[in-house]
Amino acid sequence: MDIRRIGTRSSGNGPAEHFTGTVRIEPLFQSPAPARALGVSVTFEPCARTAWHTHPLGQTLIVTAGCGLVQSWGGAIETIRPGDVVWCPPGEKHWHGATATTAMTHIAIVEQLDGKAVDWMEKVTDEHYQAGSSAE
Repeated sequence: MDIRRIGTRSSGNGPAEHFTGTVRIEPLFQSPAPARALGVSVTFEPCARTAWHTHPLGQTLIVTAGCGLVQSWGGAIETIRPGDVVWCPPGEKHWHGATATTAMTHIAIVEQLDGKAVDWMEKVTDEHYQAGSSAE
């Protein structure tokens, strides 16, 4: 058994090449091999969001605070709130983030395939985001 105490993991800013706006990432866990799961808590300030991306084995998002947005490629932008759980299937192109007026925090859980958990793509444009920000 391994207990990781609060305050012993260093959080950091979401890298600008993969995020728009102010994003804070706090590592929660990374399971040792042969397990593949890892989890992070991510806080998006208003208007902050991920770039489009996929996960080789999918992703589960658990909204813990605030109000956010999520969209699969070609689908509608959906509003997500605390208690909502979002499953993004393997290879599904999607993005997620805060609404225009409210920050959002979620726990993201993924599994790594051959050491890779995410494939990053192009950024969500301001025009695209703003078209959906009324979904709040």
